[in-house]
Amino acid sequence: MILEAVILHVKSGLESDFEADFQKASKIISSINGYLSHELHRCLEVQGKYLLLVRWQSLESHTVGFRGSPEYQEWKKLLHHFYEPFPTVEHFQEVEI
Repeated sequence: MILEAVILHVKSGLESDFEADFQKASKIISSINGYLSHELHRCLEVQGKYLLLVRWQSLESHTVGFRGSPEYQEWKKLLHHFYEPFPTVEHFQEVEI
């Protein structure tokens, strides 16, 4: 399992619109092969800051399967205009301890 972690900075005043459109976009991402789950968290200290966590079966499920799909174009159209600056996406693998 791969965990995708993204800090999202939503433009001031657009938080409610972002959350509504993210709900629509959730249906898109959850339909992708290799998708396991996702969570969106709103920061308590910084207005407009969110943490997105997405669990994928593999790195390629996200980087190739999702990003290479027509559904990703829909996702981009719904969400990418909300971000300033554009987010950095990082992937993590659990450490067995």
